[in-house]
Amino acid sequence: MKNIIVTSLYTLLASILFFSCKKDDMNYKDVNITAVKTLYAPVNNRSIKLLSSASASLYFEWEAVKAEDGGAASYEVVFDKPTGDFSQPLYKIVSDNNGFSSGATITHKILNRIAGLAGVEPGGSVDVKWTVFSSRGINVVKSDQSATLTITALQGFADLPDEVFITGEGSETGTNLAQAMPFKLNAAGEFEIYTRLEAGKTYYFTDRNSGTPRIFYSDNGSTLKEAEESGVITASKTAVYRINLDFNTATIAYTEITSIGIFFSPENKVLFNLPYQGKGIWRGTGVITFRQESWGRDERYKFQMQTVSNGANVVAQLGTVTGTDSPPNASSPASYYYLRVLPNTSQWDDKWKFMPAVDGKSTTISVLLQGTSPYTHTVQVN
Repeated sequence: MKNIIVTSLYTLLASILFFSCKKDDMNYKDVNITAVKTLYAPVNNRSIKLLSSASASLYFEWEAVKAEDGGAASYEVVFDKPTGDFSQPLYKIVSDNNGFSSGATITHKILNRIAGLAGVEPGGSVDVKWTVFSSRGINVVKSDQSATLTITALQGFADLPDEVFITGEGSETGTNLAQAMPFKLNAAGEFEIYTRLEAGKTYYFTDRNSGTPRIFYSDNGSTLKEAEESGVITASKTAVYRINLDFNTATIAYTEITSIGIFFSPENKVLFNLPYQGKGIWRGTGVITFRQESWGRDERYKFQMQTVSNGANVVAQLGTVTGTDSPPNASSPASYYYLRVLPNTSQWDDKWKFMPAVDGKSTTISVLLQGTSPYTHTVQVN
């Protein structure tokens, strides 16, 4: 009996110690962190005229801070009006490397948005100030230092259209406004269309396909303008293009699409091209034979697009949006076939798998890059 009592006491004491330790472990301990003491770049009172290039950026840099536990700190660059105290800032953005770098590459496009929030008119100049918040866990410290930046904004549009169409004799649908092809809205003020233009004929863009719409055009091929009454663009070459309009920066960009083909990953090549059919549709027919491997039949594929941008030949690929790694079946959702332009080209990444019925059969494949629905494709065994 004595041994049983002693054993029970030891068990009780061990339980008390265990739960006491667990309770202590669950108590969160704040980690003290220092404030950023020095802002390196851009220097105080720097002036910058923003550029419409998508790659244009300004680098912000500051002295790294120290955390009490020796861990890595994270940072946010914070912008405010010159009279503000950063308690209700205009804009915040994490630094490079997901917030763990003591520097931030901020695009001119974002700086233009910040200038707009500060009240600048398109093409005008405005002062903003910036500082850095450092943090470690839930502990956030604002730097005592700040610097002023004078921003000359882009000639963007203050009133962004909700939708955009292409019309005119040089467009695929001619001058009938009601039949004008719609652009795809990618983000606020950003529109894209895949379409054919006819050389020597004019076209323009509108914000509606009925009534008396706003008219947009360009007289230099890169700057987007609004016409008071009328304005047109003359196509210099008959070709299929991807046209990108950005009303935030008042810019227009053209990419010629010379071909789209079936890229068969096992053979690392295009099997056959899909001729352009019109209104953002490419379609082609061919026999696709899967590659025999030791583990089975390899059926992986995506699309390859040959383009010409700023006079240079550029290869791009179109791949899956959903990241699938299985072939489709009768119950597969429509999103299985959704596609996007990939940031990089590769043999295996972001591919689909053909259904087994495709193997060795004549198959018709269509790519649909249209403004009224998600970009997608279809596969039909003949």
